[in-house]
Amino acid sequence: MKRSLTLALLAATALACAGQAARADLLDDIMKAGKIRIATDLAIPPSGMIDGAMKPTGSDVETAELLAKDWGLQLEFVQTTGATRIPNVQTNKADIIISTLSVTPERAKVIDFSKPYAALQSVVGCLKSVEAKSWDDLKGKTIAVSRGTTQDTTLTNMKERDLKLARYEDDATMVTAAVSGQADCVASSATIVSQIGVKAPARPFEPKVSITNFDLAIGVKKGEPKLIEKLDAWVEQNLKNGKLNAIYKKFHGTDLPANMRG
Repeated sequence: MKRSLTLALLAATALACAGQAARADLLDDIMKAGKIRIATDLAIPPSGMIDGAMKPTGSDVETAELLAKDWGLQLEFVQTTGATRIPNVQTNKADIIISTLSVTPERAKVIDFSKPYAALQSVVGCLKSVEAKSWDDLKGKTIAVSRGTTQDTTLTNMKERDLKLARYEDDATMVTAAVSGQADCVASSATIVSQIGVKAPARPFEPKVSITNFDLAIGVKKGEPKLIEKLDAWVEQNLKNGKLNAIYKKFHGTDLPANMRG
């Protein structure tokens, strides 16, 4: 009886280990397929957007293209929003995320991150004519935010600030609200804040209050150590050779932080 129980336990352990090994082979599946599916938001210029020829472009787009080229893979973009980026990899609709994905402790509980490949300055930006130099100055003002972003989470948790938030489904809708006059303040990246004035020169926005700075990394579902290791090596190599910095500077107008550059 004891021997049978021991054999049963060993068999169960073996099956569990085999299942775990199978789940940790996403990299092998990608390389065998010769294609990588990357979740990227194409409505957050200049990180992701559609150009006049209806082709994807932007810093995240070119980062994804460089990765696929270096690995010798066909690239398939999985269009996403801030709120659907993580579910896309959790449900196997995408292999990885390259879409202004900030590294946060909350997200690290549900997905894994590569080494950071870029950075994001998170701010509350308002019309230049709005007087706002501190959080106290923002009391009573409605701040537009894209649902599911780090800005949404951070400002929601700042209950002591008594902030009024207007949530939009994605960054494109939020920017449209600012351009059309529906919102005089937005919580987003400093880059997106500057883009509002490009789209509507009569309504120039500028950063008013800093929220925080975030590292941007490639997101992968939990339990894929081989894929993370390969991504880390790729990021490190392309920071050292300057390619990732060149992409960032091309679209954002500034270099990556000095501590990230090789």
